[in-house]
Amino acid sequence: MSPFELAEPATLAEAIELLGMENARPLSGGTALMLMMKAGVLRPARLVGLRKLKLGEIRADGELRIGAMASLRALERSAQVKAGWPAITRTLRTLSNVRVRNVATVGGALAHADPHMDLPPLMMALNAEATISGPAGERRVPVEALYAGYLENTLAQGELITAVTVPALGAGRAAYLKCTTRSADDWPAVGIAVLIGDGEVRAVLGAATDRPTRLVAAEKELHGKIDDAKALRRAAEAAAEEVQIESDQHGSAAYKKQLIRVYLQRAIDEARRATH
Repeated sequence: MSPFELAEPATLAEAIELLGMENARPLSGGTALMLMMKAGVLRPARLVGLRKLKLGEIRADGELRIGAMASLRALERSAQVKAGWPAITRTLRTLSNVRVRNVATVGGALAHADPHMDLPPLMMALNAEATISGPAGERRVPVEALYAGYLENTLAQGELITAVTVPALGAGRAAYLKCTTRSADDWPAVGIAVLIGDGEVRAVLGAATDRPTRLVAAEKELHGKIDDAKALRRAAEAAAEEVQIESDQHGSAAYKKQLIRVYLQRAIDEARRATH
């Protein structure tokens, strides 16, 4: 690992200023960053630690607001999240292992932009927005706007995700299912998140493309036909054909295409059975 300076600012303004300097990287949980540094993929001259910033609150008041420094484990164990957004709780139970979830943060999981991550497709399906702070001030963007490609996000230099906001589900029901080639908490070969309600469906694919991707053609097939078995089969076929699938160590493109056909239907069925 290359030598680096560690800075631990006490305020958000100071963190933004430090991140604006050349070759600086934010450090939240560090579960992915440290591995990439040890492998020589990243060689930052300065790490800007965020642990002193008070960005870990999880609050539900109609909508769910999650501070970017909240750990995945804290989100998993939140009674408010379980009551109002149970699909998040269920997803986190097989997101890596508990040792990682104790350290990894929500903001880091979204900013890392690894398409195999479980949280981004679910947050996209739930219409979540990220609050971003930087030298130009604060802005809010849909989570889907965070991704430009494989391990590539759209944050400008000096910008940080400070919070994630998830709308109330209302009568909607959501689910996330993944297929792994090893243990249940492994990286997925395919992950699919869905939100259903009032005849509408949002479906997001993870792990098979270079970024989490909306399955727009499948959504159109299911518009107003969520209970139609033939429409669901057409949607599954459309989902498998509408995206450019990436082969990797978790499976070939042909294998993942078949998984998409199967897991979209399973995710819809899982969401139908959800209690909320």
